Amino acid sequence: MDFVMGSGGNSGDEQEVFQGCPHPDDNQRRQLGRELGLDPKQIKFWFQNKRTQTKVAQNEKADNSVLRAENERIQAENSAIRDALKNVICPSCGGPPCGEEERQLCLQNLHLDNARLKEEHEKLSNLLAKFIGKPIPHIDALMPIPGSTFGASLQPNFQNQAMGRANLDPDLGSGPLDNISLPFQFKGITDVEKTIMVETATNGMDELIRLLRIDEPLWNKCLTDGTYVINRDSYEKICIRASHFNSSSARFESSKDSRIVNMNAMQLIDNFLDSDKWVDIFPTIVTEARTIQVLEEGIPGNRSGCLQLMYEQMHILSPLVAPREYYFLRHCQQIEQGLWVMVDVSCDWPPQENISPSRCWRLPSGCMIQEMPNGCSNVTWVEHVEVDDKSQTHRLYRDLMCSSSAYGAERWVVTLQRICERLSFSMDETLPTHELGGVINSPEGRKSIMKLGHRMVKNFCGILNMSSKLDFPQLSEVNNSGVRVAVRQNIQEGQPSGTVVSAATSLWLPLPTQNIFNFFKDPKMRVHWDTLSNGNPANEIAHISNGAHPGNYTSIIRPFVPTENNMLMLQESYIDVLGSMIVYAPIDIPSVNLAISGKDSSDIAILPSGFIISGDGRPDNNNGASTSSNSGSPAGSSAGGSLLTVALQILVSSSKEVNVESVATVNTLISSTVQRIKATLNCCNLD
Repeated sequence: MDFVMGSGGNSGDEQEVFQGCPHPDDNQRRQLGRELGLDPKQIKFWFQNKRTQTKVAQNEKADNSVLRAENERIQAENSAIRDALKNVICPSCGGPPCGEEERQLCLQNLHLDNARLKEEHEKLSNLLAKFIGKPIPHIDALMPIPGSTFGASLQPNFQNQAMGRANLDPDLGSGPLDNISLPFQFKGITDVEKTIMVETATNGMDELIRLLRIDEPLWNKCLTDGTYVINRDSYEKICIRASHFNSSSARFESSKDSRIVNMNAMQLIDNFLDSDKWVDIFPTIVTEARTIQVLEEGIPGNRSGCLQLMYEQMHILSPLVAPREYYFLRHCQQIEQGLWVMVDVSCDWPPQENISPSRCWRLPSGCMIQEMPNGCSNVTWVEHVEVDDKSQTHRLYRDLMCSSSAYGAERWVVTLQRICERLSFSMDETLPTHELGGVINSPEGRKSIMKLGHRMVKNFCGILNMSSKLDFPQLSEVNNSGVRVAVRQNIQEGQPSGTVVSAATSLWLPLPTQNIFNFFKDPKMRVHWDTLSNGNPANEIAHISNGAHPGNYTSIIRPFVPTENNMLMLQESYIDVLGSMIVYAPIDIPSVNLAISGKDSSDIAILPSGFIISGDGRPDNNNGASTSSNSGSPAGSSAGGSLLTVALQILVSSSKEVNVESVATVNTLISSTVQRIKATLNCCNLD
């Protein structure tokens, strides 16, 4: 508190007294009290307040000095920046900066160019619509989505000119998004979005661990086929989760399976976290995958804690089966020594409103990988999704889809087991050389041929999603209504350049899958379905086993066609408990010689065709093929039927013009092939 120290005192006297003795003792305080008529405590408090005021004033003065210096520095920086902006030059041409008038003119020119490109697009669309007999979607609907085959089907030059690529975040550098087109402008992930994603992945990991470690009552075992499905009542007590789709047709698919695979745990984890290797590991399931952004790198050496945002498109079996697309988080965690869990869980991303919502939603799914001492791994897989795709799936495949076996856990682990076994066979240098037919004389040559066969299967599976198929009503014939035809301008590496026509059809046959597979892999039966053999017998000149089952092999076949002495056939065959596949492609002798010499086969152009065989998914059907070394039909395969997909590809022209006569030829070719197959298998009376 302030007060006057005497009737005749003033502020100058007070200041002089304070400076002369800022800390008076008791005697001095009593003396001042007598002189001023005040209590010594009042004197004590006055000096305390005065000392505080003096200290505050000194601090404020120091702070003001610092602020003035900082203000002067900022003003100097602003002045320097303004001077630099006046002298800035264009980094491209070294010229002066564009003024506002020039910028407006440039913007106006861009608008004019855009209008011109749209007009050109409309003209070409109208011309193409008249040609194919159906309207072409508006340009906004043509924006490419990851994994879409529109860019590979009927893609004239105007598409790239009119649309361009999405602008990607430059901070991502040369990451995995450099070579893909997204239906939105990816501007990175904000801190808030990342926080939500981390929480989603963490909760998904906790839920998946419970699904992996708890059997009953969370899982019910089906008595007919031994598969496991989630008990919805028990699940909803543990995991409170609302339905993602507000549709009466939406359904849940759940499954769990476990297998021993011939690959160590860290190799599996590295392959799963690499999107390109992920596609290579599952070529018959995953048609495209991309890592959008790595959110957490994880611990070096074991990848524990790794978190990344990914995109995936899955498609199997037939064009009649709707593909599935997911934006999801993949999170890896080591929970014990030698034990990892990897979870995939969908997230609400991208946030743009103009993106068509996917009809598939991945609830916490994934796998547990247990390291084993023999270099193998015990993999337990859980698939749990909510889907609303029944209307998009042909009735021929609805039983199979609704049984959860089409994209179920068993398909993932069986495919993983077979691919790991195939890789082990390709690396084994002690395989018996008598299998090779004396044509391939080195392990490098065998590995190169098997690598080429793997790429052939991968390319073949990639064409099955004919979402932008062309309909040619004038080509309809009896028993031919299910043929789907797509035309694309092929510019992909490893495939012949030019116009390629792809045609596929699927049909039901009242035969076990094993019988149909035996028919196609029998060289003597090839004349009944291979149009390239022209009715002549074929000779297998090389045979490479790529699995324990005798039906799993890569072969080189010479068709006895007098006019095609320079042409061979590369063929890949496999069979597992869920079905089988036979894929083949013509290949010239110089390319075969290049591969069997052990050189890189990635540049060899191949255009595969083939067959996919699966069970029909009906409850009374249990005709999966045995994976043992026995070639006999499995138990129960006499009942039920099979679904067969026939897909052909033909290079009709090296130019970029779509030839309707060529399309008609391919359509007729696949129709006649199906009729010959049905006749040979005594199934001509089918509707």
